[in-house]
Amino acid sequence: QVQLVESGGGSVQAGDSLRLSCVISGRTDTIAAMAWFRQGPGKEREFVARITWVGLNTYYADSVKGRFTVSRDNAKKTVYLQMISLKPEDTAVYYCKADLVLGYPLWGQGTQVTVSS
Repeated sequence: QVQLVESGGGSVQAGDSLRLSCVISGRTDTIAAMAWFRQGPGKEREFVARITWVGLNTYYADSVKGRFTVSRDNAKKTVYLQMISLKPEDTAVYYCKADLVLGYPLWGQGTQVTVSS
């Protein structure tokens, strides 16, 4: 019932900014939290940021703290990841994830972010 569609990725230079979007289709009352993960070349998928649905509490990986901001637009049913001061090590496929009240995660298709030095 819930579907996630990501967009906003692209190729940028170090120091540039990007904003990723995750549009949620379906019932948002089934969502406990939304999160962003990423997986770089030859690396395991890692946590980036999370925002709880009702309290809007945010959490960030140390590697992105101070540079990335996760937010939600309830009217648009969209979660954003604003990324500034991008670094080459931020290059990865970024995935949106919904942590559902039922207890299982739902993943988006991913969007590629490439940062050149």
